[in-house]
Amino acid sequence: MNHLPEAARLRHAIVRLNRRLRHERGTGALSPTQLSVLGHLHRNGPSTPGEVATAERQRPQSLTRVFAELEAEGLILRSPSTTDRRQSVLSLTEEARRALVRDMAERDAWLSGALASLSPTERGVLELAAGVMERLADADVDVDVDQGAAGEGGR
Repeated sequence: MNHLPEAARLRHAIVRLNRRLRHERGTGALSPTQLSVLGHLHRNGPSTPGEVATAERQRPQSLTRVFAELEAEGLILRSPSTTDRRQSVLSLTEEARRALVRDMAERDAWLSGALASLSPTERGVLELAAGVMERLADADVDVDVDQGAAGEGGR
């Protein structure tokens, strides 16, 4: 079954909301990639650079500069792995935790005000949709770009 019209409408709404949430962040805020790395470490605890890259669907080489920036800013600590000394493990500093709380608070304040303009039913629908969107973000679907339909893994 082809869900391209629904997919396009959903993508458009997500992109607009994401832009608005980024706009509501304070000046000097962390970059989206930095936030992504810090968010992973916050949710999952200490991780190797490879684990962070895999979870964020990036190549480790693409995040090397971001890891270095975050370490230089005192937001992450890099320590040797206890199981494999060739690897390092990244972990959050207290400053990173405070930065994440500040960043989330700015966006949550705007979103809370926007939600107040909706009916209780609309807010309930969005709460349910948030869980569904989390599942969508984790979906492993094969896509045939030429036909715009899911392949075998998406049926």
